[in-house]
Amino acid sequence: MKLRKLISVASLAAVTALGSLSASAADKIRIATEGAYAPFNMTNEQGELVGFDVEIAKALCEQMQAECEIVAQDWDGIIPGLLGRKYDAIVASMSITEERLRVVDFTQPYYSNVLAFVGPEGKTLDTSKEGLKGLTVGAQRATVAGQYLEDNLADSVNVKLYDTQDNAYLDLAAGRLDALLSDKFPAYDWLRSEDGKGFEFKGEDIDIDDKIAIAVRKGDGLKDKLSAAIAAIVENGTYAEINARYFPFSIY
Repeated sequence: MKLRKLISVASLAAVTALGSLSASAADKIRIATEGAYAPFNMTNEQGELVGFDVEIAKALCEQMQAECEIVAQDWDGIIPGLLGRKYDAIVASMSITEERLRVVDFTQPYYSNVLAFVGPEGKTLDTSKEGLKGLTVGAQRATVAGQYLEDNLADSVNVKLYDTQDNAYLDLAAGRLDALLSDKFPAYDWLRSEDGKGFEFKGEDIDIDDKIAIAVRKGDGLKDKLSAAIAAIVENGTYAEINARYFPFSIY
């Protein structure tokens, strides 16, 4: 979601200095997800965490024969929470970035992501820098989409950032945005929903070689256990079964 998102290295230095202890497969593994990034992680009407990320996390725990607890954590505090030992891993559609690699370790990727613009259906939208000039374009704060806008289009468009993806969708639907830049797969899910009617993808996908993986504390042996489990569920077909429940195409 994904980055889905960036965090200031400087602000984490003090927390990182606390060090980390490796999570053992014999202990309960606490896993954090955001719970606000459909269809990857969200909260259902019963208050339960559900979604692609949650199902992947449960499958990995079953593969490792580990007892796990999955908890919700707001995105902005999700890496500090990991470093502060509130949980042992983050399964929340998090992109591997150089900035994050300075403070956490990542497993092998469990899916790949591209960025896409979304705008009103039937309305011509030139998604080049010149074509977007003067328009208001939104994205979720501390995500690769938000960072892309700030790095590449801030001198041409009015960039508007949101604390959650849902709030960005709400402003797009209300006409307060001319376009939204998002990870493609959650946007695909939203476009199929009742709320997304009247909107469509615009222009070409933006491939930034975005790889999504699980974050753990530096030096934690849980990284290798989780990577091995990812490979195993891909090999035994469990991953494909989960994938098919959310998308009619592979996102691996």
